[in-house]
Amino acid sequence: MPEEHRVAVAVIHGMGSQGDRPQAANAVSFSRDLYAGLRKRMGATRFDTLVGWREIFWSDILQERQQQYMDEALAGEANWMAWRDFVMHRLADAASYRWEKGDHAYVYPEVHARVSNAIAHLEGVTGGRAPLIVLAHSLGGHIISNHIWDLQKGHTTAPTPFQRFETMAGVITFGCNIPVFTFSCRPGEVKAIDRPGTAIPAGKWFKPWWINLNSRNDILGMPLAGAGGGYAALKERGELRDRWISAGNALSAWNPLSHNAYWADSDVHGSVAAMIEQAMQIGPVG
Repeated sequence: MPEEHRVAVAVIHGMGSQGDRPQAANAVSFSRDLYAGLRKRMGATRFDTLVGWREIFWSDILQERQQQYMDEALAGEANWMAWRDFVMHRLADAASYRWEKGDHAYVYPEVHARVSNAIAHLEGVTGGRAPLIVLAHSLGGHIISNHIWDLQKGHTTAPTPFQRFETMAGVITFGCNIPVFTFSCRPGEVKAIDRPGTAIPAGKWFKPWWINLNSRNDILGMPLAGAGGGYAALKERGELRDRWISAGNALSAWNPLSHNAYWADSDVHGSVAAMIEQAMQIGPVG
């Protein structure tokens, strides 16, 4: 059998209530169903030996303030509280996360500081030459895309190739809503990131390197190629693949609850395992 090498995996959550306190750097919380499913599918010893896994957790930046508003402004109002909670902990996340000028704008830089810190920690765990796989749920796909965009365009910097995502072999987004943020541009002006993994040796980088999974019943997940511009070009070059799945079980697969069902879905587990195993064949980068 071909020799297998260590792989780094970064996982970022999207919209929704994940917790109002920062978590430990090594914690496995929102991704626990995916993590457990992969360990079972790939073999626990093999997975633990070859896969470095780190979560990018940012929910607490917004959640405490959102919940305080709900508790104070809507005190005693029981009607429709569940749906207002849905709006506050999902749509408000998307509305609050945007780049702005001025000292008042703290959400975007704080979220991206969490990304930078988690990637730096992952580098310390796996070494700077490990191929990187990114798994991004919901708004997390937009965050990672923006983070890579800022690095590629020189809007921010990072000290190592790993932290500049130059060893990134591939990304899987699921429940992705990037298209929602593109409609301020004309279709032909919509830009996408370039393939980040420039340090991956020729002949070893993935095609497609970006796989976008969405459940047909998930109202918050959308295909990327139809957003136009750069995403259509990625698809035409074979670098991006949109794929429909049916996430969830009998209780959630047919309704909007499927937005949170990707973590435990076998189709997602199979796609992620395949990409990780492919990355294991790359070997040390650089």
